[in-house]
Amino acid sequence: MLGVAALLLFNTLANLEARRIASGFAFLWREAGFEIGEPAFAYSAADSYARALAVGLANTFKVAVLGIAAATLLGTGIGLLRLSKNTLLHSLAAAYVEFVRNVPLLVQLFFWYALITEALPHPRAALHPLPGVFLSNRGVFFPSFSSTPVLEGFNFTGGMALTPEFAALLAGLALYTAAFIAEIVRAGVLAIERGQWDAAHALGLSWRQALRHVVAPQALRVIVPPLTSQYLNLTKNSSLAVAIGYPDLVSIANTTINQTGQAIEGIAIIMAVYLTISLAISGFMNWYNARLK
Repeated sequence: MLGVAALLLFNTLANLEARRIASGFAFLWREAGFEIGEPAFAYSAADSYARALAVGLANTFKVAVLGIAAATLLGTGIGLLRLSKNTLLHSLAAAYVEFVRNVPLLVQLFFWYALITEALPHPRAALHPLPGVFLSNRGVFFPSFSSTPVLEGFNFTGGMALTPEFAALLAGLALYTAAFIAEIVRAGVLAIERGQWDAAHALGLSWRQALRHVVAPQALRVIVPPLTSQYLNLTKNSSLAVAIGYPDLVSIANTTINQTGQAIEGIAIIMAVYLTISLAISGFMNWYNARLK
C-alpha cells in the first residue's frame, strides 16, 4: 500500500515538473486578480488567493448556518404536522416530504433560481407581500435595523438583501433537508411509548404540554444522531452552489485552480475544509447527545 502511494506521489511530482507547475501553497499569497460578486467581508481583486478562499469559506459558513437553522425549524414543524389527527394537515405534510425527498437537490436549486430570476418581476414592479419587504428578480429586499429598502433607479438601496443566487441556494438546501428532518422528528416522537403520553394526560397536561415536557426530551435521544447526519449533508450539499453561481468555497477554489494550475493543492484545501467542518459539527452534536443521556 505504501509502495503504491509512493509511486503515485513520484509520478505526480514528475508530471508537475514536466509541465513546469510549481507544487506547494506559495500561490496563496499571490494576487488573485478576480472579483467576487458577493463577498462576506471586504475584498478586492488586488487581495491574495488566501483572502479570496477565506471569502468563499465565510460564504459557505453563512449559507450552512442559516440553512441548518431554517431546515431544523421547518422540518420540526412538518414532522409534527405528520403526527396531526387532522387529515388535511397530515396529508399535506406527507405529500411535501415524499415530493421533496424524491426530487434531486440540484434540480430543486435550478428551479428556485429560475423562479427568482425569471418568474419574479423587475424591481419597479416588485412584489410587496409585507411592509418593507420586496421580491424581484434582483433578489429579496427587507428592512435592516437602521433602514428600509427604497427603490432608486433600477434597483433597491438600503436595508438588507438576499441575492438570487444566495436566496435560491438557501431555499433549496433548507426545504430539501427539512423533508428528511421531518421524518426524523416523526420517528423520534413515535419511538416514545404510548404510556408516556397517557401518564402526561393523567397529570392534566395538554397535548402540547405533554410533547414539550415529557415526550420531546426523551425523543431527542433518538433524534439527535440522525439529525447530525442531515446537518453534515446540508453543509456538504452547499458545494452545489457552483451550479447557480453563488461564490462559495468550491466556486472560488475552482477559479483559483483555473488561474494557477494548482489543482492538487486546490482540491486538498477543499477536502481539508469540509473534513474540518464535518468533524466540528459531528463533535458538537456528539457532545450535545452525551449531555442528553
